[in-house]
Amino acid sequence: MTASPTGSAERHYDAIVIGSGFGGSVTAYRLAEAGKRVLLLERGRRYPPGSFPRSPYRFLRAFWDPSQGLYGMFSIWSFDHLGAVVSSGLGGGSLIYANVLLRKDPEWFVKEEGSDQGVEYWPVTREDLEPHYDRVEQVIKPQAYPFDAQPYASTPRTRAYYDAAKRLFWEPFMPPLAVTFAAPGRPPAIGDPIPDQDGRPNLHGATRTTCRLCGECDIGCNYGAKSTLDYNYLSEAIHEGAEIRDLCEVRELEPREGGGYRVRYVQHDLAREGSRLNTRKLPLHEVSCDRLILSAGTFGTTYLLLRNRSRLPALSAALGTKFSGNGDLLTLALKPRNAKGELVPIEGGVGPSITTAIRFADETGPDGTLGGFYLEDAGYPDLVNWLIQATEMPGAVLRYWATFVRLLRRFLRLQNDTNISAELARLLGDAELSSGILPLLGMGREKPVGVMRLRGRMLDVDWTIDRSSAFFERVRAAQHKLADELGAEFLDNPIWNFGRQVITVHPLGGAPMGRSAGEGVVDAWGEVFGHPGLYVADGSVMPGTVGPNPSLTIAALADRFADHMLADWPRQS
Repeated sequence: MTASPTGSAERHYDAIVIGSGFGGSVTAYRLAEAGKRVLLLERGRRYPPGSFPRSPYRFLRAFWDPSQGLYGMFSIWSFDHLGAVVSSGLGGGSLIYANVLLRKDPEWFVKEEGSDQGVEYWPVTREDLEPHYDRVEQVIKPQAYPFDAQPYASTPRTRAYYDAAKRLFWEPFMPPLAVTFAAPGRPPAIGDPIPDQDGRPNLHGATRTTCRLCGECDIGCNYGAKSTLDYNYLSEAIHEGAEIRDLCEVRELEPREGGGYRVRYVQHDLAREGSRLNTRKLPLHEVSCDRLILSAGTFGTTYLLLRNRSRLPALSAALGTKFSGNGDLLTLALKPRNAKGELVPIEGGVGPSITTAIRFADETGPDGTLGGFYLEDAGYPDLVNWLIQATEMPGAVLRYWATFVRLLRRFLRLQNDTNISAELARLLGDAELSSGILPLLGMGREKPVGVMRLRGRMLDVDWTIDRSSAFFERVRAAQHKLADELGAEFLDNPIWNFGRQVITVHPLGGAPMGRSAGEGVVDAWGEVFGHPGLYVADGSVMPGTVGPNPSLTIAALADRFADHMLADWPRQS
């Protein structure tokens, strides 16, 4: 036993998993299920039901920056031409994603040859992943939105989006969602208790209930209706003997004498919340393992490899390449109206975050193939509507003044009517804007031409929308067409015209799969070229965009990688 930097005895594991998103959670469970001694390190905190912030006071600390005393779940990145939102917390991106579990389309596992920027070669196929997609779905148990069943048939957003798509002769469908609308053996119902899987309590020891249509999926489900990874894979990993340490942020990793790897991390303390701190001075703790699996997400994993490159000299020159935002593009349809010009309330705060999707195939044009994409509707928390309502201040001031005058007249008995209900209702005005916002989400096959590198100690991304401008224009045109069909005003990406930036919630690439070290960082089984026993299992391994929401494909690849790890594990382990 060697001494760790803190002076405590080193503890050795069969496998250490860094990160608890769709790659890390699946890997930790599969290895623990096989009897391996597994340690999972997660930098974020645990979020049991009821702990997700809702008030302005609590949202002040909902972001991740320990140096500023922030230990929340939203980790926001801002680069020159790209912004990104990722998660920090036990369960990773599953805490804040929009629940969609779609398989990557078979024809989008492309195999392009050449060394030009943006060439995309997938060393796996849809056929390779089919059994792993099946296995992940058996654990997460997705359900399509039961739009035709009460009480869920009352979502105007879904009806308006679906009907407009049909009128355009598109083919909308209800994608599988990691949300429970109906408890096992029962019809869909709001707020029904969800029994624990196989009668075993989840790691929070909390009772979950079915979807309440509150639109809060993307800021954390306080009811447990969302099938986040802490309720399934991570809970099962603990039942199988895995050890999970949250608030542990990995800083260093290196090969270990005699095989395996050393990992050094810092321990965050929620008692320091709200206080600034020089996190570089936090003491390092050390553990070691035979197998090390990096699942810290596209940014986290790539950053760790870049920062520790001198300790891992055989890393491929492809490190940091093939970055994309999965073609993410957000626009808005505002104040939809029917043929009579009447406002059609959308009520974006009712329902889960996404209910409906439309697939667009690849398109061949004079300049080559334009990648296909998906369009999806989007809901959002109702508290956003209250914020929007509050911004209509000029009209609000006039309403408040008029109401004050009328109430004053009643107080002075110049009017006899004692019922002031209508007066108070008028304070809200017509609520046209807050009830008439429909976000339109696009994602698909942009070119994976971005590059991540270090600028000093900070991660930087070289990516511009111009490198896939034809793709983004095609997505935008479809969104505009849908808005027109809804009789709505079309609001382009709010920062499309100011620096030509986009916001992604699906960053991919950085440690891409390849057939050799000249093409990728890891092989088709997730093992890092030149460093046996070091694996990557998260969105960074994608050699291109997934197309649809990537969570299910990340999980399926991790399940496949786990099969290979276990088959290749030395007998003496």
